[in-house]
Amino acid sequence: MNNDLEKILMNLREDIASYKSRENFIHFQMACKDKLEEPYILRSSIIKSISQEHFKHVKGRGKENIVMVCNELLSSNKNAEKFIAFDWVYRIRKTLSMEDFATFENWIEKHIDNWALCDVLCTKALGCFIFAFPEFLKDLKRWASSDNRWFRRASAVTLIYSLRKKRYFKESLEIAEILLQDKEDMVQKGYGWMLKEACKHHEDEVYSFVLARKKIMPRTALRYAIEKMPAQRKKQVMKRD
Repeated sequence: MNNDLEKILMNLREDIASYKSRENFIHFQMACKDKLEEPYILRSSIIKSISQEHFKHVKGRGKENIVMVCNELLSSNKNAEKFIAFDWVYRIRKTLSMEDFATFENWIEKHIDNWALCDVLCTKALGCFIFAFPEFLKDLKRWASSDNRWFRRASAVTLIYSLRKKRYFKESLEIAEILLQDKEDMVQKGYGWMLKEACKHHEDEVYSFVLARKKIMPRTALRYAIEKMPAQRKKQVMKRD
């Protein structure tokens, strides 16, 4: 990394470190079951503001250089820097190519260890990538059977971007079928959220899907999936036979 990029990185980290008051942080540990190295993290509004301000200094330097800086941010293992890295790659989404899928896969494997990081990457940059390159939908199905729970959650939440644009509904049901009886709470919530988004344009189909599987589908996933359905439908799905 050249001196200019190193200076940009140093200034960014100094800016992050300048926020020391407790009122600038949230107790993130309360939202996670696993013990976190950083139980308190900067508020998302502050992270977004820092990210936007410092992106001005890397914008226009080319995808290769920006991804290089993102990799440096991710290697710090600090949540604020990871959030910024994922935000920056979303900001250069129009430059992404098929070869970048390997980068996304590597990032999930090495740098995602909580639901918030998973979601900020998957619902934005990676979701946009899959929308543009449906050739990789088969890889989401592969992730759904992974031993890594964050890959399994990613297989579902990545499709939220496309579902909001009325695409890939069939694939969302196929992934929900693979994840149906997953034991991990974070995965259940992830595919339940995906089905809730699918429900906005395919309520009848999602209702039929969950109703036929309500005896074996975890209650957590059920509740997420039917959250926006009419009261009568929710009652029918949650009723214990």
